[in-house]
Amino acid sequence: MQKRRLGRTDLEIAPLVFGGNVFGWTADERTSFSLLDRFVEAGFNAVDTADAYSRWVPGNKGGESETIIGKWMKARGNRERVVVITKVGSDMGQGKKDLSAAHIEKAVEDSLKRLQIDAIDLYLSHWPDPTTPHEETLGAYQKLIKAGKVRNIGASNLDAGQLRAALDIARLRDLPRYEVLQPEYNLYDRASYEGPLADLCAAEGLGVITYYSLASGFLSGKYRSIADLGKSARGGGVKKYLDKRGLRILDALDAVAARHKAKPAEVALAWIIARPDVTAPIASATSLEQLESLIRSASLPLSAADTRELDDASA
Repeated sequence: MQKRRLGRTDLEIAPLVFGGNVFGWTADERTSFSLLDRFVEAGFNAVDTADAYSRWVPGNKGGESETIIGKWMKARGNRERVVVITKVGSDMGQGKKDLSAAHIEKAVEDSLKRLQIDAIDLYLSHWPDPTTPHEETLGAYQKLIKAGKVRNIGASNLDAGQLRAALDIARLRDLPRYEVLQPEYNLYDRASYEGPLADLCAAEGLGVITYYSLASGFLSGKYRSIADLGKSARGGGVKKYLDKRGLRILDALDAVAARHKAKPAEVALAWIIARPDVTAPIASATSLEQLESLIRSASLPLSAADTRELDDASA
């Protein structure tokens, strides 16, 4: 598996990241272990999670995904083969998005304990926190890096202005800077990343790992009408895609997939993987069958004509 350098960090990852949001939600511990085993066996090495996964599930309090990943790495003895990506800043009961130094200091210890590791490879600010200055947040990360608890930092859900401000403060105050961005990006949701934000990441040499890479499963082709929304727990988040443009994108995915004897989801991920300004997409699976499809996407060669057809349909 050809690895890709993640921005200016010393991390090298395969061109697909496993999304750990499903662990402890739609994938129980036993299923999660099987999925992670197969993922690593296939040559992939990066797993993305967050302290808040999966707090939205009734009965959960957050940390379920990290706990499962930690148990799996301990059971397999494979910590050195896995790039661990997790996040801080979501509401964990404090009632707000929180990147204060005090919250980060506590949250990192909780994550390290659940993951059963000494250091997090990539620690991301999950959301912007307008009440906390970048200098305070980056200063907290500086202490964690010096203590060896965090190796690299990044951010998710920042727009170009917010990222620019954070990078400027890091430079001005001699603080560690965000080296990776995790934006929402897929064939349907393109506008918020393409343009100024993508240009800034390229200019500053940031690694880019995209989330919602399959638009909550819409780009798998599983949901083509309102009647299909009840097919899974994620169906409710798909309704917004069922418009004229969304259906046009599905038609293009079907056409390209037919030429390659592939599935629409494989083509949708291959389209992101082929983008020169993206290091890797994140994608989740809850069954080995789904995972095998994700694995195939990493080696699916799209032609210039394929890419143009997808670009035009999603414009």
